[in-house]
Amino acid sequence: MPNSERIDPTDARLLLALTAHPRSTTVALAEASGLSRNTVQARLTALDRSGAVDSFERRVDPAALGYPLAAYVTTQAAQHRLGEVARALAAIPEVVQVDGLSGETDLLVHVVASDAEDLYRVAGRILGIPGVERTSTALVMRRLVPYRIAPLLRRRTTGS
Repeated sequence: MPNSERIDPTDARLLLALTAHPRSTTVALAEASGLSRNTVQARLTALDRSGAVDSFERRVDPAALGYPLAAYVTTQAAQHRLGEVARALAAIPEVVQVDGLSGETDLLVHVVASDAEDLYRVAGRILGIPGVERTSTALVMRRLVPYRIAPLLRRRTTGS
């Protein structure tokens, strides 16, 4: 989302209401935010089109699908093959997110697995991708702060 299309305080209030009650109807969101139903619908559509609202997938817990282990695989790759490596990573179902990094590590690959043996298989598959030069795997032992956006939305409602 370009900076010129930043979320305004009204959008932030609407998204906070949606964050608190994700299954709310447009009418319920209108009541909670003090906006008309049509305004809420138009703003939600605009937020969705702009890419400001992420996918529903983020709310599905991999453990509920049989993947209770999470790990981060730091990956060094040949720079001229990063696109090819990214496409190969996207083809691995257990890879849930890949971020390109600055510094010594090129990619931070978030993976899930059913158990330690499965994690070993997934890590080996990543290492076997042409263009991947080195990997290091760190098992997530405990999530201390879950993914959250509400604190930033609350800050935005003040217009700062």
